[in-house]
Amino acid sequence: MLPAYIPNSMAAVFGGGRPIDGGRTLKDGRRILGDGKTYRGLFAGIACGVLLGLLQMALLIPLSELLRISLPSFSDNGSSTLVILLSLASGSLFGDMFKSFFKRRFGMKRGASLPLVDQLDFVVGAWVFTYLAIPGWFTTYFTWDIMITVLIITPLLHLTTNIIGYIIGVKKEPW
Repeated sequence: MLPAYIPNSMAAVFGGGRPIDGGRTLKDGRRILGDGKTYRGLFAGIACGVLLGLLQMALLIPLSELLRISLPSFSDNGSSTLVILLSLASGSLFGDMFKSFFKRRFGMKRGASLPLVDQLDFVVGAWVFTYLAIPGWFTTYFTWDIMITVLIITPLLHLTTNIIGYIIGVKKEPW
C-alpha cells in the first residue's frame, strides 16, 4: 500500500501553484475541487508513489532473504510493474479528488473534517484504479483479510501522518 499511501502526503509537501480546476465553479457557485488540488501536487504525488514502489521492488529480494519471508511484488509476470505502481499512486490522488468534489457540493470548506471518508478515500481510489488496470494482480494480493487489515490500519496511519504534517507546517489542520 505504500505507493498509495505516500502520494497524498507528497502532494501536500510539493503542491501549490495552479489548481486543477483552474478556479472554476459549477452552477451551485462552489469550486469544482478547490485550491488544495494542484497540478504540481498531482504529478509530484504520483511520481513519489511510483518511485517508492520501485524502491520497494529493488529491496524485495534482499529484504525477503533477510527476513526469511516471501514479500509481495508489484509485478504480474514482470510486465506490469509500472502499470500497478501508476494505478496505486494515481488512484490514491484521484480518490482524494473525488471526495473533495463531493465535499464542495456539500458546502464543506477546504480542510473540513469528514471522518472515515477523509481517511479512506485514497485507499478506495487506489483499489478501484488498480483493480481496473490489473484485476488478476489485485485479486491475488488484496485478499479480504488484507483489505480488512488495510481498512483498520489506514485511519490510524492517516491521523498520525496528518498530525506530523500539521506540526511541521505542511497541513493547516491536524486531521
